Amino acid sequence: MKYKWLNLKKNREVIIFFNGWGMDESVIKHLNYGSYDVLMFYDYNTLDTDFDFKSLEKYEKRYLIAWSMGVMTASLFNIDYARKTAVNGTLKPIDNKFGIPERIYDLTVRGFNEKGRERFMRSMFSEASPLPEVKRELENQKSELSALKNYLSNESFKYDKVLISRDDKIIPAKNQSAFWNIEPNLEGGHSPFLLFKSWEELL
Repeated sequence: MKYKWLNLKKNREVIIFFNGWGMDESVIKHLNYGSYDVLMFYDYNTLDTDFDFKSLEKYEKRYLIAWSMGVMTASLFNIDYARKTAVNGTLKPIDNKFGIPERIYDLTVRGFNEKGRERFMRSMFSEASPLPEVKRELENQKSELSALKNYLSNESFKYDKVLISRDDKIIPAKNQSAFWNIEPNLEGGHSPFLLFKSWEELL
């Protein structure tokens, strides 16, 4: 697992962002940091990381924002959060009832190529939205897809706020609703970040 500080200004509070599969910071780079340091985790080919989690203890408060596959991945790390937000994901992201149907996921892995990646990216956004320029290698993204099938979430992990997009074409909104027992509460598609101007709005 890789990490990157998106904002490191010795603020008193930090937002920890667990990104979605195959992504980098391009999808959220427009968000205003405000008075928060922001740390991003991404690339879940392995859960091993050289990040020193004890370094987060210096902050007065730690907030989690997790998106898509990051919702499950974040549950596997023991961090003391003041508040946790899940965005278009569940703790069972590859699941016929609560996530991406297994058959569709397996077909995506087997047929993943440049055209498949382009279709996936377009499916994440509304037709009018510009696509972000994600700088990840195709083979790296494909192997991450395979690796994610091997991780089992901590189902006792609790989120304080859940955002579900009505037109999510990646993790069906009805499956997310079934898992969280709430109705969709956002417009747009799987990546809803263009609806927001700052990180604080997601907390």
